[in-house]
Amino acid sequence: MATKQIHTTSNPYERLFGYSRAIRKGPFIFISGTTCIPASGADSAPPASAYEQTKMAYQNAVDALLALGGKVEDVVRVRMYVRDEADCDEVGRGMKEFFEGMAGGEVGFAATMVAGLRFVRGELLVEVEVDAVGDL
Repeated sequence: MATKQIHTTSNPYERLFGYSRAIRKGPFIFISGTTCIPASGADSAPPASAYEQTKMAYQNAVDALLALGGKVEDVVRVRMYVRDEADCDEVGRGMKEFFEGMAGGEVGFAATMVAGLRFVRGELLVEVEVDAVGDL
């Protein structure tokens, strides 16, 4: 039976709510809802644009993926939660550009985007989740 590996960061919400940034069990890696809050937990103001927040959130998620031995090419599904419907195009553009830059070409995974949500901090505009399936 595969051992469960966890990855945690200094993000204050992980400790406050009792969850891990990412979990790996066998070839499966699940990355929790991730925002542009730095993994270090630094309390800096997030960028004002949903586009920049999206790229930072995906960078945080990919950092967790890599920490558990995954690769960008292992990503099979992403979910995007967006505060304002008006930001959906910018969030989608940020996702596409981030992954095209990381993978050197096409984006090839399933994706879901939901809009009209509230987050734990009012200045957050987007949160992402990432699922990956890698090699054993």
